Amino acid sequence: MSQTIANLPRTGESDDVPADRALRGATLCQLLHWLAAGRVDAQTLARVHLAAIAARPELNAYLPIAPQDAQAVIDQARAMDARRAGGQPLGRLTGVPVSIKDSLDVAGLATRCGLPGGTIAARDAHVVERLRNAGAVLLGKTGMDEGALGADGKNPHWGNVHNPWRLGFVAGGSSAGAAVALAAGLCSVAVGSDSLGSIRIPASYCGVYALKPTPGEISVRGLVPAARRLDTVGVMARSVHDLGVLLQVLGGYDAQDPQSRSVRLALPDWEPGRLRVGVLDLQAWNVDAGVRERFAAALETLRHELPQSRRVDFGDFSVPAARRAAFFLMEAEMLVTFRERLADAAQPVSPRFAQLLDYARGKSAADYAAADRVLDAAVLAARRLFEHVDVLVTPTTPQTAFAHDAPAPANQADFTGFANLAGCPALSLPMGNVDGLPIGLQLLGPPGSDLRLLELGSACAAVLDATPDYPIGA
Repeated sequence: MSQTIANLPRTGESDDVPADRALRGATLCQLLHWLAAGRVDAQTLARVHLAAIAARPELNAYLPIAPQDAQAVIDQARAMDARRAGGQPLGRLTGVPVSIKDSLDVAGLATRCGLPGGTIAARDAHVVERLRNAGAVLLGKTGMDEGALGADGKNPHWGNVHNPWRLGFVAGGSSAGAAVALAAGLCSVAVGSDSLGSIRIPASYCGVYALKPTPGEISVRGLVPAARRLDTVGVMARSVHDLGVLLQVLGGYDAQDPQSRSVRLALPDWEPGRLRVGVLDLQAWNVDAGVRERFAAALETLRHELPQSRRVDFGDFSVPAARRAAFFLMEAEMLVTFRERLADAAQPVSPRFAQLLDYARGKSAADYAAADRVLDAAVLAARRLFEHVDVLVTPTTPQTAFAHDAPAPANQADFTGFANLAGCPALSLPMGNVDGLPIGLQLLGPPGSDLRLLELGSACAAVLDATPDYPIGA
């Protein structure tokens, strides 16, 4: 397979075409400029990325791409080049190579959600429809935790996803392959899902940018649900500006999604000099020492961008306890979502996954209702918090990536989970590294403040200047 993809001929090569590494490491906005200027075409981009995917099998970022699937990618790109050459109307992402998490439906491909087997999707998820309509070239499906029930990228059926900064280390999850593909230059932007941090945890561990929007802003139709009240479709990129472009393309009302919202996002109207910033006391959160030091240094660097900082907490609301309640809700809903797959003895799920769901099977409807009410408490806790501050700033994760054979820390999602519990948008951006491994800075705002977070994140990213030199290779 690798040789077949790598040997696909390139088109349009000239001295003016950026080198492969430049193409694979460019931001979305840079690529759009090169495409519009004719310095590169969609077929070249597609072939370069397919060859790179084939050359990095050890990362396991993508599910296997068969030769016929690779040819289908080239055909997508050729169609986009023909539209551009013929002067036809172009979409916002015409020719851009995008990866799709394996929990989202792509017509003609199996939706496995990290499980064995899988059903060929008859139609695209809403977000995939938006990407196609915008002219994006869909490269393939990225790897993830089994059933989206994990934050490490470990998978007993399809193999573990490896962090490109340090092989043998986790990439975060469950959108593990998405972050790895982006950091390693195997796509230009990535689309995944986030139920307790599944976009932001891998973004932190891999050093990329990620946005979990306000629930309902991007339709979840065609996403395999983890827990409907927690699920969001999220995006990853190599700059904050790129995330803004993706939100414009993918956001909007979908009448076929019960949770889609028609309310407009609040415009970026925060006054920098009056911005009220909340900061958690990390001593109470079991945060690794290196992460605490990096966070303190980042806050000092951002003292002008994040003025009027004050220590805050969640009062008597326990985020760890709420995270555990949310995990139970996910397990319970998955008993319904994966009913047929759980009964398939020919392609069994792992003992770990079965055991997690068995825990929910042994609970009552009253237990589920009690756990669901914890989310109501999170919404109220967020309202109280954002009466006093405009933005909450935390590390994205309490630790950096760790070895695959090490036990997963129980607090991985303590900072990310609150946004899902309370229905808030959250942005993760690189803030540096600890012992050579990336770590993210997270900005959370009240529901509907997505555009404000992106504007503030752009200002913070410019001052931090912490976007890493991604491990893309030659």
